Amino acid sequence: MSTTLAGGRAARRQTMRRIRPRRSPAVPLLLAVWAGAAAVLWLWWHDTPSVADDTGRILNAGRITGLLAGYLMALVVLQMARVPALERRVGSDRVARWHAMSGRYTLSLIVAHVFLTMWGYARQAGKSLNDIVQQTIDSINQLPDVGKAAIGTGLFVLIGLTSIGPVRRRMPYDTWYHVHLLSYAAVFLTFWHQLTTGNDFAVQPMAKTFWYGLYGTVTALVLWYRVLIPIRLNLKHRMRVEAVIEETPGIVSVLIGGRKLHRMGAEAGQFFRWRFLAPGMRFSSHPYSLSAAPRPDMLRITVKAIGDHSERLRELTPGTRVWAEGPYGAMTAQRRSRGKVLLVAGGVGITPMRALFETLPGAAGDITLLYRANTTRDLALWDELAKIADERGARLMYAVNSPEGERPDISAENLERKIPDIERHDVFMCGPAGFAQSVYEALRGAGVPARRIHHESFEM
Repeated sequence: MSTTLAGGRAARRQTMRRIRPRRSPAVPLLLAVWAGAAAVLWLWWHDTPSVADDTGRILNAGRITGLLAGYLMALVVLQMARVPALERRVGSDRVARWHAMSGRYTLSLIVAHVFLTMWGYARQAGKSLNDIVQQTIDSINQLPDVGKAAIGTGLFVLIGLTSIGPVRRRMPYDTWYHVHLLSYAAVFLTFWHQLTTGNDFAVQPMAKTFWYGLYGTVTALVLWYRVLIPIRLNLKHRMRVEAVIEETPGIVSVLIGGRKLHRMGAEAGQFFRWRFLAPGMRFSSHPYSLSAAPRPDMLRITVKAIGDHSERLRELTPGTRVWAEGPYGAMTAQRRSRGKVLLVAGGVGITPMRALFETLPGAAGDITLLYRANTTRDLALWDELAKIADERGARLMYAVNSPEGERPDISAENLERKIPDIERHDVFMCGPAGFAQSVYEALRGAGVPARRIHHESFEM
């Protein structure tokens, strides 16, 4: 059964009237991050006139790694704050990659800081490297706030272990997500010893003020964007499940009603983190893209059953309260820089592509959608797509396996044959990581510049 939602023309009027792409602030942000790291190193350099011996070198290496770890901790939390300038301009998937990379660096610096500092303290006390465990215990018992820092360090190690690829893939998403939230507690516990035992902050009051300002600003952003804004959004719009409809075997659409939903600021191509207040689902929050243009009274998501949470969506009943956070994502019409656009969807990646197919402004022949699925039965929302293509004069193509199970050849040569001017297109793409990588390589081989291939992964 199809759940066609009208409103494509109105939605197109609400997108860009002219092609004026926004530039990503990623490069300036990365430069600012490196500038901050340089300032942290300068703080150590300014407060360290000389290093006399090996013990001094070890202790100063511990100071450097500790300062950098403290700086990166603040950035790790900032990347979890869902700041719109990052989520909508840089892209949620890119911010998630930054977060994962920063987390790995932070954990490595923390481990190095603990090891080097305890080794240096042991040498100062006339002990050897073999006494480092006892020295750590003594420091926990004797130095202020080091005990709390030890607990925080343990939490960081736990979070790091659960984020290792093989471990992460074997854990239920909700378990991993809630363990990951312990990052806030870990940062809180490790913060205080930086000020009470850190030489750089003891001799530089301005440095301590800056550190309080850095962590205070990050804390305020987390509280505002992760707590207060979602509370205001959900109290204002009061969303509830209107209906759950099976589109194809294993894929359902959830219609979500509410008040003045068009004022949530959502655009085609974006997603929310959804929490359905039904038994067994209240503590689960998952990202799902909008599969149709937002309407004043209705939003729609279309989800494939690939896990416990997505499988239970079909059991939702009308009237179930919905708690949402967002909108997030940068794969919107604002990324467009050319008149012609190719949309490429793999599997359930059709959801944001369907919304863009409906709303992207364009003349007849300007918009093309290529839909990859295993079989024609798996082409979810196909009737809607065909209707949109007919109304807009857009091109709609699909690529499915042969009856023998052979995969279609989505190569540079085939793309050029089907779309002769493909190098003059913007490309929006959504699908599994392997599919996206192979299509990206084919597009590059067909002459599409990397800057005009827009992809966002929601595998978080």
